Amino acid sequence: MACKNVCKLCDKLIISTDVVFAEPNLVITIPEGSYYNGEKYCIVVAQTIPATTTINAPVVIQIGDGAELYPLTRKNCRQVTACGVRTRTKYSTMVATSGTGGTFRLLGDCSCEPDNSLPFINGDAPEE
Repeated sequence: MACKNVCKLCDKLIISTDVVFAEPNLVITIPEGSYYNGEKYCIVVAQTIPATTTINAPVVIQIGDGAELYPLTRKNCRQVTACGVRTRTKYSTMVATSGTGGTFRLLGDCSCEPDNSLPFINGDAPEE
């Protein structure tokens, strides 16, 4: 089947408008609007991730010029860090709200994010 030259994009496809490192966070800005609890949104990180970003910077989502920052979390609710996101990549998320805020939760895994977990703990400080 041939690719169509013109096709409509999904209304839930959200393309970032800015990506900045505002220590300590990597802030991905998306267009202003209302993002509803339980709804799926595919966020495309369209801008280059700043070279000054530290790999362990928590990733947060800013809606338009809003002052509130919403964490980008894995499906197990742990916060995504900068080493887990890539430029020109689409991330399927679902909005999860609470009485005081919300989060954009990934529906899949960050396959590119390294696991820096210790192989074991034994009461001693880890070796470098």
